[in-house]
Amino acid sequence: MALVTAVPLLPPAELGGVHFIAAGGAGMSGIAAAYAALGVPVSGSDQADSAALRQLAAAGVDVHVGHHPDHLGDAATVVVSSAIRESNVELAEARRRGLRVWHRSAALGALMLGRRGVAITGTHGKTTTTGMTAEILTAVGADPSYVIGSPLASTGRSSRLGGGDAFVVEADESDGSFRQYPAEVVAITNIEADHLDNWGTPQAYFEGFVALATAPGVRTVVLSADDPGTRALRPLIEGDGRRVLSFGESAGADVRLTELRTSSPTASATLTASDDSGPLQLSVPGHYNLSNAAAAYAIGWALGHDGPALRAAASAFRGTYRRFSYVGELNGARIYDDYAHHPTEVRALLAAARPLAGEGRLVVCFQPHLFSRTREFATEFGTALAAADQVVVLDIYPAREDPIPGVSGELVAAAARDAGAAVTYVGDKAAAPGVLARLLRPGDLALTVGAGDVTAIGPAALEAVR
Repeated sequence: MALVTAVPLLPPAELGGVHFIAAGGAGMSGIAAAYAALGVPVSGSDQADSAALRQLAAAGVDVHVGHHPDHLGDAATVVVSSAIRESNVELAEARRRGLRVWHRSAALGALMLGRRGVAITGTHGKTTTTGMTAEILTAVGADPSYVIGSPLASTGRSSRLGGGDAFVVEADESDGSFRQYPAEVVAITNIEADHLDNWGTPQAYFEGFVALATAPGVRTVVLSADDPGTRALRPLIEGDGRRVLSFGESAGADVRLTELRTSSPTASATLTASDDSGPLQLSVPGHYNLSNAAAAYAIGWALGHDGPALRAAASAFRGTYRRFSYVGELNGARIYDDYAHHPTEVRALLAAARPLAGEGRLVVCFQPHLFSRTREFATEFGTALAAADQVVVLDIYPAREDPIPGVSGELVAAAARDAGAAVTYVGDKAAAPGVLARLLRPGDLALTVGAGDVTAIGPAALEAVR
């Protein structure tokens, strides 16, 4: 798949009717809802019914299940994601008619025109950091607009049009579309090679972040002081009137964390900035969430908000969908679900989950995502998963890719066994709920993990037992 090329933006009111292909997707539904809230005629389609599609219908969007050329109606603009292939019948019809075809990032960028854009990106943590930033700014009275790649646990919504001047977006680096956004503030949580099926090389991936941080209009860049990738980026982007703010545990960070405590279902630290110092108390677990919260604080600080108020507001964040989300209890074991799909994310997730398991076992049901990522990182996935007491590995969720000969979930399972894990490989996903249910014991903490449809395994296991 080619990287997305940025296009000139028009205000939403000048786009005519807008049709969203795959409107129920996590990255599309929030944007479609925002257009509908502006009064733009909006339609959308998706291959299957979903809660997101029904929410759009309730918001006044003309939704369709399945794809057909007639679904375009009188639309003048058609919005697609990187997952939509040219063979899609609706996209082919839009091309035939000569309609304006925009990537979802352009549709989102158009919403940001005239606002103080905040683009939050990075290899890991961007969804949670965007959610934290949106909720913190809301709590301090900034009334921001936002579009996040996953619904907030507190509201069930992934987008909102506020009356304030800030517009906060999760900026996807996977396809280069993060360069489309008219941002005043860019926040980069970390940089670690990924999505090489699009970027080609780690260096090209890194240079994409350089281009983002040095784009015209960017006045402040917020970077991790702890991450090797962002530390390497900093000297390349300083100057030209840009302000660079750093966050993390490293000495010299502009927003510094010390005295971190992560051994309970919550997390806390002392946060120190130039004009503020005090406790940072979160309602979500994990070392990585403290880092995300420090990034959100730095963004709010860059926008001119009061430090103590930002710290206090962080405690209200309850997470986003599929980020350590509680599913239910089965056989006396607690089941959680998480979107982690890179070895670093899996490692951080299991580190956060281990203290919560207490004396019980940590059981992980993992579904690899993408053939290319599995080929590149099978060994690293296996090493990360070996931190669990029991591992179930499913076959690959293919998403936008065609199969690669010789690449399957068995590569990850074998790597996890080599790293010392107790592994069960389940090639038939339909059998996974039963396998998980039979493995669990009272006191265990189970995680379903991955960016595909592994999220359905926990609920299916609960339903099977009922």
